[in-house]
Amino acid sequence: MTFQPNPGDGIVVNGRAYTVGQHPAAPGVAYAQAGRQGIVYQLIPVDGELHEAKALKVFFPKFRIPAMVYQSEHMGSYREIPGLQVSSREVLTPERNGDLIAEYPDLLYAVIMPWIHGCTWFDVISDQRNLGRSESLMLAKALAAIGSSMEQRGLAHCDLSAPNVMLPFFSEVKLPEGTAAVELVDVEQMYSPKMDRPDVLLAGSPGYAAHRTVHSGLWSAYADRFAGAVIIAEMLGWSDSAIVNRAWGESYFDQHEMQTPCERYFLLKKSLGQRWGARISDLFGRAWDSQDLSSCPTFGEWLIALSTLSEEEVVEEILAASAAAAAANASDEGEAAPERSKEVPAEVIASLGIEPGTREVNDNVVGRLFHQARDLEKAGNLSGALEIFRSAYHFVKKDSPLEVELAAAIQGLEEQLRPVEDTSNKGFKALLLSRKFMISSAAALVILAGSAITVNQILAEKAESRQMDAEALAEQQAQEAIRKQEEEARRQQEEAAKKEEEAKIAEAERLKEEEAKKSAEAEQARKEQEKADLQAKYDKQAKYDAYLASVEEKKKKQELQEKYDNQAKYEAYLAQQEENKKKAAQDEAAAKAAAQAAVEAEANRKAQAKAAQQAQAAQLQKQRSQNVVELVALYNKAYNAQVAGNKDRARNAAHEFINLYNKDQSYYKTVGKMSSRRNNLQKFMSDDSHWIPKL
Repeated sequence: MTFQPNPGDGIVVNGRAYTVGQHPAAPGVAYAQAGRQGIVYQLIPVDGELHEAKALKVFFPKFRIPAMVYQSEHMGSYREIPGLQVSSREVLTPERNGDLIAEYPDLLYAVIMPWIHGCTWFDVISDQRNLGRSESLMLAKALAAIGSSMEQRGLAHCDLSAPNVMLPFFSEVKLPEGTAAVELVDVEQMYSPKMDRPDVLLAGSPGYAAHRTVHSGLWSAYADRFAGAVIIAEMLGWSDSAIVNRAWGESYFDQHEMQTPCERYFLLKKSLGQRWGARISDLFGRAWDSQDLSSCPTFGEWLIALSTLSEEEVVEEILAASAAAAAANASDEGEAAPERSKEVPAEVIASLGIEPGTREVNDNVVGRLFHQARDLEKAGNLSGALEIFRSAYHFVKKDSPLEVELAAAIQGLEEQLRPVEDTSNKGFKALLLSRKFMISSAAALVILAGSAITVNQILAEKAESRQMDAEALAEQQAQEAIRKQEEEARRQQEEAAKKEEEAKIAEAERLKEEEAKKSAEAEQARKEQEKADLQAKYDKQAKYDAYLASVEEKKKKQELQEKYDNQAKYEAYLAQQEENKKKAAQDEAAAKAAAQAAVEAEANRKAQAKAAQQAQAAQLQKQRSQNVVELVALYNKAYNAQVAGNKDRARNAAHEFINLYNKDQSYYKTVGKMSSRRNNLQKFMSDDSHWIPKL
């Protein structure tokens, strides 16, 4: 019979009575929560408080493992750790709960443990519930404290995710004082140096599993570090409405964004730096850019950093000020290369793996930024794409093909985001501001001024001779001719310099194009070679992984077979023990039955002996009565023979009397006058002259 209870159904587990709880959001439906390994039902004690409710986890057939008994016994020692209340577990086994499992076979190796009241972190994210600063800090510190305590004991949850993080802090049920604000559930995959590796391993949950982690499963002491960093960052970021509104859905990050320079990462990292300080932002950046789980910050580092924060403290927005200063510098330097004048924040540079003060960067990082910007552009987020293009443009090599492509992309997005300026007067303004026009205008003004002076002198000084006027006019014309010659020579020099400059620019452009072409060809060749080398490595790694997988599979099968053999031996041992108990009980019952039969036989024997004795006594009494009659008859016979004168006959009768009397002399002497008859007959036998009296 399958276990499908209804609300209010009763069940007795380990001698205690419970009723199945009702789902608060669905009246008439049992309070149950489905997970990847089974279904958890709420059991309310009949004689207890609501906060003492238990959780009955019924596993799917694949996860009903006998070794769960040993695992739960070992985990019981961790129930004192705050946040691991579910470590207090009892497994339903055939030995202890045979009747219950016989009625509901689904309950084989089911686990009963404390029910954790409150919502999950998954519920907070899905509901887009904004938290206060104090709530965010308190939850993050609680989770960091749990992780630190577990790490100090060599433990790891191995499936840390939003659905497995419970928040009793938000429980509507009144809980005992001292209850932890955060609790971890679904601990069947827990790692411990003292426990065996589970037969089935999980590869982490979407939105919290590092894509660089081996996807064959998580089971090590470092398994929680990356997922824990993401959840702590989410808890801190949930006090920022901008972060809450940008959440992907069931988690802040989409699984495809994990450990990539995506927009959500930069937004969350910036928010952490502004609201909680650079130390918190750096810890998150270390985890995000880590190459393996052991490189992530420990929970102890998180706890120390969080303990220094204040609930009222508001960290100064350093990054915003830096961005504003960079924008001011860009406006001061003019329009030449505006994208390069905007400095990228130091945190972003550090997150990309770049040494401060240099523009050297891995091509893969720039490529990831480029593709991320293109994706944002396709999605219609032009401003976000423009910012990422500018960040990438800052790190590419100057005059490289990628720089040209990024510059074109930036220019195209700026033209789409900004209105086109009115260029109708640009030509006239350029003409007015050109050097050639200014020189020509100055010469014309000089000529006009000179002409005006000559006319005024002629009109004012009519008395002077025409010779002086002619000399003055000739001199002025000579000066004007010299000026014109100088201006023409200057113009020719400028044109020659301009042509030379244009020729240099053209040559530089040609060389740049040739260099770009060569660089592109070399880059293409390098990429093809890298691709070939990488493919060879992948092929080699695939073969090695296949070999390891076969070895691991063989090892797993061998270990599983050993477990099955040990379990079979253990079950056979238990069956033998049970058989011995039954045999001992049968022997004891047989011994009791034999003893009872012996008692009854002895009683029967005694009864029979008594009956025989009574029968013998009755027979003796009958025989004695008959003998008494015969004795009387013999005596009378002797008397009658004596009276008749037949002494021989009298003597024979007397002799028979004496013989019969002596057989039971003690009895006959007590009967009537039998003793007197004997005495008379003895006297007669001694002296036949003695007369036998008639009695």
